[in-house]
Amino acid sequence: MADGSLTCGGLEAVAMSPERTGWAAEQEPASLEKGLFQDEDSCSDCSYHDKPGSSLQSFMPEGKTFFPEIFQTNQLLFYERFRAYQDYILADCKASEVQEFTAEFLEKVLEPSGWRAVWHTNVFKVLVEATDVDFAALKAVVRLAEPYLCDSQVSTFTMECMKELLDLKEHRLPLQELWVVFDDSGVFDQTALAIEHVRFFYQNIWRSWDEEEEDEYDYFVRCVEPRLRLHYDILEDRVPSGLIVDYRNLLSQCEESYRKFLNLRSSLSNCNSDSEQENISMVEGLKLYSEMEQLKQKLKLIENPLLRYVFGYQKNSNIQAKGVRPSGQKVTHVVSSTMMAGLLRSLLTDRLCQEPGEEEREIQFHSDPLSAINACFEGDTVIVCPGHYVVHGTFSIADSIELEGYGLPDDIVIEKRGKGDTFVDCTGADIKISCIKFVQHDAVEGILIVHRGKTTLENCVLQCETTGVTVRTSAEFLMKNSDLYGAKGAGIEIYPGSQCTLSDNGIHHCKEGILIKDFLDEHYDIPKISMVNNIIHNNEGYGVVLVKPTIFSDLQENAEDGTEENKALKIQTSGEPDVTEGVDLEELMQCATGKMELYARTDPSEQVEGNCEIVNELIAASTQKGQMKRKRLSELGITQADDNLMSQEMFVGIVGNQFKWNGKGSFGTFLF
Repeated sequence: MADGSLTCGGLEAVAMSPERTGWAAEQEPASLEKGLFQDEDSCSDCSYHDKPGSSLQSFMPEGKTFFPEIFQTNQLLFYERFRAYQDYILADCKASEVQEFTAEFLEKVLEPSGWRAVWHTNVFKVLVEATDVDFAALKAVVRLAEPYLCDSQVSTFTMECMKELLDLKEHRLPLQELWVVFDDSGVFDQTALAIEHVRFFYQNIWRSWDEEEEDEYDYFVRCVEPRLRLHYDILEDRVPSGLIVDYRNLLSQCEESYRKFLNLRSSLSNCNSDSEQENISMVEGLKLYSEMEQLKQKLKLIENPLLRYVFGYQKNSNIQAKGVRPSGQKVTHVVSSTMMAGLLRSLLTDRLCQEPGEEEREIQFHSDPLSAINACFEGDTVIVCPGHYVVHGTFSIADSIELEGYGLPDDIVIEKRGKGDTFVDCTGADIKISCIKFVQHDAVEGILIVHRGKTTLENCVLQCETTGVTVRTSAEFLMKNSDLYGAKGAGIEIYPGSQCTLSDNGIHHCKEGILIKDFLDEHYDIPKISMVNNIIHNNEGYGVVLVKPTIFSDLQENAEDGTEENKALKIQTSGEPDVTEGVDLEELMQCATGKMELYARTDPSEQVEGNCEIVNELIAASTQKGQMKRKRLSELGITQADDNLMSQEMFVGIVGNQFKWNGKGSFGTFLF
């Protein structure tokens, strides 16, 4: 570690913990700027200074208060906290060495005495003065400051009571409960900032079970960095609100399970008899341990930014279909901000004129498309007239309806504004959307999510901001003659067990063009995909990415036994007997131990051969899944005839697609 002082930035950061103190909550950020995720190497102002100076501002809580101003220390940017923990506090320590490294850091930057602070708890706050610091215990030795200042929710907290409380605590208080009083001399700036780093770490980064994890020299990389990134992703509204709720619930459940596990382990260690009760407790302990491990894995999935992006938020849509209208009638909803006579005549001629013998249909007029969608029942039609419509809610479509624009997509623009998770949520059995341009802003989730049922998108334009279209398990999506661009994630995410048909579309200027989530597990079916004559171009990463797990045990066994079946598979998938899927056993071992990496086979003419690459990879995945299934059946004593590969319902119809100017090539595979 290095000597020196800390600096602070100009944006506020708030603790993610739901149990943060009121003062921390009062310092919530009003906004976060683009500079939050600047390149660390370009930030010269986040290094330590040899000469201390007053770079911190003061903060006075709102409302009437008689307490002095405190240092405003939680205005720190991501890279400032990142570099402080990485370079100066934790470095390459183990989880078991965190407190030791933190104490060593504090010894170099913390003033041992002479500073005043507000001791802030959930019940009271009182002004104290530091007389010494117990660095090893991360505690300050304090006494009541003069004059005596105390603000308590309990009226019985007198000076005598406070003195008794301090005596019980031996005048030693945790540093994270102290907020340093502002001093414009600059002497205590680094003390205030160092205490902020300790407070933030133990409120938002540290988990009580971290020391139980594998004690390796990668605690910062394994735990600190992903949790810190998640904290700032939440501040910047980059994480779906439902996922934040799930994460906090998982965190609470894991903490509760760990507390029970510790109590049980403690009771077992104090019991020497080989009693039946002890055996029952051991079984209960194993169950708690297993439950805790599952919860920790779910937490890591959300904390890791790459896995969070790959797996996404498994949101369950609770939209209920209305079914057929009680009267049995089907209604045509016409949306127009202003209805002119000429437009009405055209509509009557083109769309609203009834055929002889056709049942008379009711027509309802709306000024915005959201109200029209909300008024729909099974079998209704919504016709959106030319215009620019701004909506602030979600299109929740649970019934089989048709939503169509009357004109060209560029003439019928529906723009979503305001914070929100989803733009269009589809759960209906047969939904058709055509001739509309959707524009997404300030979103966390994708522009369109097909949860279940079938959704057809034709002649549409999707201007995305986060993920484009998400096709969930068991859902069916058909997209024709449409244009999708601008997604910061994947243009289209295809989940296992879904059906996706893409024909004559443009998918461009996204992070990845298409993300196929092909989980080789008995609970997941291979997605059925057809891609014909699409142009996938100018994406930052790959045109198409296949996500699949590294089934280490199966692959290792296959590599060792060298059976004819496995040799045939190699020939079938690669065209050559000595070529595998592009990754050797060592790489698979790295992936299996948690080191994830993307790999892709370079292709000199990606426009021509990209289609073949995708087909070969999907066939290989399908064949391997079939082998796994047959192996499980044979272990159960059930025999099954070998499947003819080409006679399977081979979802693969991938021809005529063009891959141009994608940053990493036409096709890549992500192993997890």
